[in-house]
Amino acid sequence: MTVVMVEDLDPASADAGVPAHYGDPMREQRTLATAVGLVDRSNRDVIAVPGEERASWLHTLTTQHLSDLGPHQGTELLVLSPHGHVEQHAMVTEDGTTAWLDTEPGAGAGLLKYLEMMRFFTKVEPREATGELAVLSLVGPGAADLFPELAEPRVQPVPGAKFAAGDVPPEPTSLYAVSEFAGGLARRVPLGVDLLVPRVARLGVIEKLGVPLAGLWAYEAIRVEHRVPRLGWETDHRTIPSEAELVAAAVHLDKGCYRGQETVARVHHLGRPPRRLALLHFDGVASDQPPVQGTPVTRDGREVGFIGTAVRHHELGLIALAVLKRNVADGDELLVGESVVKVDPA
Repeated sequence: MTVVMVEDLDPASADAGVPAHYGDPMREQRTLATAVGLVDRSNRDVIAVPGEERASWLHTLTTQHLSDLGPHQGTELLVLSPHGHVEQHAMVTEDGTTAWLDTEPGAGAGLLKYLEMMRFFTKVEPREATGELAVLSLVGPGAADLFPELAEPRVQPVPGAKFAAGDVPPEPTSLYAVSEFAGGLARRVPLGVDLLVPRVARLGVIEKLGVPLAGLWAYEAIRVEHRVPRLGWETDHRTIPSEAELVAAAVHLDKGCYRGQETVARVHHLGRPPRRLALLHFDGVASDQPPVQGTPVTRDGREVGFIGTAVRHHELGLIALAVLKRNVADGDELLVGESVVKVDPA
């Protein structure tokens, strides 16, 4: 089998260390869209947070309602700056003794540093655990069939701007069922099932599952199609949660104080975040090459946003997630380089 690693194509990529594709990216995409495929995402950073006070401690430090997160449950959280800008985004998997946080490649050191700074006298022992667990993702409609014991993901609707206190239940806004698997954990998520398995057993788990392999290129295409933002790709140093559509899954709007809460509350109640996440379709005439992350999006010669992740999709062609100014209308004519792009109004 042909295996092309991410670093073979882009030595500077933050995604180095995992396969980009196995010789046929479009076929791999179709597998993820119609059946089930396994994507090696073992380049993700992992942090372990054991300790009897871990739930209440993480609850006070992050955007998510975590005080009652129970064994075999998962969710998502953000760490914000004092001004409400997104600094960290992590998936949470609780096994009864430890909360496992997995985040973007290279982001773990910053998250761990923050957690260590905020320990004080709390009974927690956060540590770097990327060498212990590796993340593998089963993606596609057939992923759930492999783990029928896992309930479907539940994400609460975002309340209106003037919601009353108590309208948001005192529980995580997103809840992902978790079970034990191969010495690790399986977590049901919107795109399929994430596996956190012992790193030393990673290859054995892949072989045992016997699921067709798909590279990160295929995974990214499915992620973009479903408008799932990624820290560092669809965020910059100014991003607030509502701009990247991170509120529903990762922000509890009716919990106690956490860093950056004032900005989150003010923007939500005013209903006017400065920017928004959008899916762009390229006309494919000027170029068929996906633009790099950070490429400006322009309107009438003025910059109105930037490209997050651009991909070639097996059905939609060249598409991208972008962050645009709020005043950009769906019907506006936009350019990325010389390419004309249209906003998907869905």
